[in-house]
Amino acid sequence: MLDQVFDGFVDASPVSVMFRGTLENIFSSERLDAIFEENAEKQISGELAFSTCAGLLSLVTTRIQPSVNAAYAKNVEKVGVSVQSVYNKLNGIELSVSESLVRETAADVKGIIEAMNATLEGPVPGYDVRIVDGNHLAGSDHRIKELRDLGDAPLPGHTVAVLNPHVELIEDLIACEDGHANQKPLYVLLLDQVQRRQCWIGDRDYSTMEFMFGIKQRKAYFIIRQHGTVKGKLVGRRRRVGETETGTVYEQSIQLTNNVGEIFTMRRITVELNTKTRDGDTEIHLLTNLPKKVDACRIAEAYRRRWTIETAFAKLTQDLRCELNTLGYPKAALFSFCVAVVMYNALSTVIAAMRVTHPEVATSESRTSGQQRTFSFYYLADEISGVARGMAIAVPAACWTDAFASLTTKQMAKTLLWLARRVDVKQFLTNPYGPKARKKKPKTTTRGGHVSTHRILQQRNTSMKAAKS
Repeated sequence: MLDQVFDGFVDASPVSVMFRGTLENIFSSERLDAIFEENAEKQISGELAFSTCAGLLSLVTTRIQPSVNAAYAKNVEKVGVSVQSVYNKLNGIELSVSESLVRETAADVKGIIEAMNATLEGPVPGYDVRIVDGNHLAGSDHRIKELRDLGDAPLPGHTVAVLNPHVELIEDLIACEDGHANQKPLYVLLLDQVQRRQCWIGDRDYSTMEFMFGIKQRKAYFIIRQHGTVKGKLVGRRRRVGETETGTVYEQSIQLTNNVGEIFTMRRITVELNTKTRDGDTEIHLLTNLPKKVDACRIAEAYRRRWTIETAFAKLTQDLRCELNTLGYPKAALFSFCVAVVMYNALSTVIAAMRVTHPEVATSESRTSGQQRTFSFYYLADEISGVARGMAIAVPAACWTDAFASLTTKQMAKTLLWLARRVDVKQFLTNPYGPKARKKKPKTTTRGGHVSTHRILQQRNTSMKAAKS
């Protein structure tokens, strides 16, 4: 299937070839520059192409290079401009471009996963599930002039991400530059992505009238933990319906009324927990409009699967590098996060191929105990970053383009499965672990301060305009 130039790496590290080939197929320069041209509103391409910036950051987020400056130094002739020009370009990449990068490349790899027949059932059988959660980027270095005398951590922004558990991809993302801004206004934007008969799962932050009523209006469903501020009228008696691993499950109807007087009757699933949550809660309440045929215990278990998106964020932070503290400007930091999401999705595609060719390995969905081993995102990412430098020297970029760039979705799926059969999976499995005793959360009376980088920069712009006038 591949030219003999790849033979050594196909034998020694097929997962590295799979990952690099997937990027060549969905992350080509022509593809990336087209995304930029279609979605940029103010920024122009200029001498430095958008694809070049994305390529540099992909080296850093996959830990192939330690920093943007190091990636630039290795590719200075290809880049063709100064390193300051690179940073200036990164600082101006608009959020619409970063969001579209995630959305469009995710659609590409989703097609590949479906062509490999590697989709998973999901937490609610019979429904197309989406799991949503927010993520604040960690504080950056104090490199911006206005931040140097501040002791608070500068926050470069936050995102709301949508995980598709059927293909284990982050398929959509909404970004916000203001690290202090409330996430709730972003939820309205999520409603544009809701499709008929989908089921959206979210924590109590998403327990808002506008979001839940909006999902209902689109003839979709939700499982959302009830926030304490959301008050409703309980209807009928609460009845016990069963047990789960975490506690006893009860069900009761509840009526919510929005600001225009519309009444929405839904189910409230209560789980009396065997063990308190980290916040000290002894029970949780889940609001859902799923039909009665979906058992309440199944709904409670489906909400437990919400942790998969938190696991995805952990992998982005620990196994990849989604937060570069050297990128202080919000647009640059958020673009870096989005590039890391694309890398995460590409690696998820590699795992999907291995899931098909090595069915004896448990998936995150099928694993029922800590003793079952599944594919380790960390070991795969480490293998890829370790092999990538040598592979870049041994295999010219033109060979990757010739081998993978023009493959159709079905051809790409066939190639990945062919490579996956050559993987020695034993070296990429997680180590078994037993139950861990929960440690008490240390008490503290202080909290680290932080500031919004976006607001600091707005103050700078206001001061500059005032000085000019």
